[in-house]
This record gives sequence, C-alpha cells and structure tokens, in this order.
Amino acid sequence: MKQEDRLNYLIRYLLQEKEEYQEISVPTELADQKRLLRSLMNVRLPAPVHSEFLKIQDEYLQEEAAARGITRIETLSPVSEGIYLWQGDITTLNCDAIVNAANSQMLGCFIPCHGCIDNAIHSAAGIQLRLECARIMAQQRTEEPTGKAKITKSYNLPCRYVLHTVGPIIRGTVTSEDCQLLAGCYRSCLELAAAHDLKSIAFCCISTGEFHFPNELAAEIAVQTVRDFQKDSQNHMEVIFNVFKDSDYEIYKRLLG
Repeated sequence: MKQEDRLNYLIRYLLQEKEEYQEISVPTELADQKRLLRSLMNVRLPAPVHSEFLKIQDEYLQEEAAARGITRIETLSPVSEGIYLWQGDITTLNCDAIVNAANSQMLGCFIPCHGCIDNAIHSAAGIQLRLECARIMAQQRTEEPTGKAKITKSYNLPCRYVLHTVGPIIRGTVTSEDCQLLAGCYRSCLELAAAHDLKSIAFCCISTGEFHFPNELAAEIAVQTVRDFQKDSQNHMEVIFNVFKDSDYEIYKRLLG
C-alpha cells in the first residue's frame, strides 16, 4: 500500500467512527489531508480500534518519521560529560526515552494540531499512546500530580519510551513551591528512567510554553537538578536538553558553558 493510500484509509476510518463526521469531505491537497488526519487523531477519545487500522497507521507514521529524518544520540557531541544540548524536533530523536510535558489528565492534547509538545508526541506516536495513558489513569483514578512522572511505550516514535510529567502552571509570580515542583519533574523522570535501567533521556523545556514558567529560571532549575542527579547517581545516564526555539538554545548554551 502506498503512503497516500494509507493516508486515505486512515482518514476514512476515523470519519466513519462518528455520525457527525459524515458531512466532512476529504481535501484534495496532501497537506490538508495530513492536517485532517492529525486533527481526527487529536480529538479521538481513547476507545477500541480495529487491528487493521493500527497496522496501517503504524506503517504510515513510521514512513512519515523516516521522511522527517531521525537523529541518533550517537551522532551528537556532548557539551560536558554526560550532557548534550540539541535543537530540533524531539519526536525525531532516537534515545532511550524522551520526556513529554503532559497535563494532569495525562491523555494528550485534544486541540486539533495544537503546537504543544504533548500534541506533537501523541501525534507522532499514534493513538496507542493515548490508549495506554487512559489505562494508567483509569487504574490511578485521580489526576496526575504535578512533579511526578509516568512511563509508557513509545509506539511509532524512534525512542524506546516516553516519560510523562506534569509541570507547574504559572499564574503570576513564580513561587518557591513552583520551583520545587519543576525540579521534581526532572528528578522524577531521572529516577524513573534509572529504575528502568535507561541510559539516555531527552528533556523538553518543561512548563515553559503553555504553562508560562519563565524560560531562564526553568533552564537554571533543569540544569542544576540534572547535575545534582548525575553527581549522586551511579547510573551514568546521558541527558539531552532538547530545545526548539533559538532563545532557549542560547539560554542553555550559556548555562552549560
């Protein structure tokens, strides 16, 4: 099956799931078709899905990932022992685990094609990631607390695992508790990765986007927490600070020397 045939199958399957979608027509332009598929995946509730859909979805997403290009940790140069700074799309990174800045519902972003890292990771992983998160949350029976972490499979991402953590939301002046909670996000992810014997982990800029934590202070907390962990741990875990914006790259470059 060609990639365009997979795309068409996936769109039509998801459109047929809901009666209110029956009036939606499939666009003719490829970019619009891809946007429609991502939107349908983003808004889909965690519900059972046919195995044939998953097979075709996985083939589609893996070919899309290959087209975007995959960056392997072995090709990166450390800025210091065990620490890397890399600017790029975290969903294309091949390492043991990447960190997702999740919300307290832990089901991914439901806003179609939203620009947050949560949306990007779930979109690239496939709908299985939301299904696994839903199972975790059903067992937990409460929202995910800030500063903790959960681990899931990565599905169609090039990493092995995804670590999900909920950062503090800033609604005014940053408090000492906010700083402690953000440090807890990094520490919880590192401890969880070590417990699973992972050797490399990539952090996004937790809480700085939609959650409005000041970028400079967030980076200072991230770097200090990671350095403290590496100093005290026997795990020898390699840590990648992943940034997307030029401004964040300059902040981390300065802090890491």
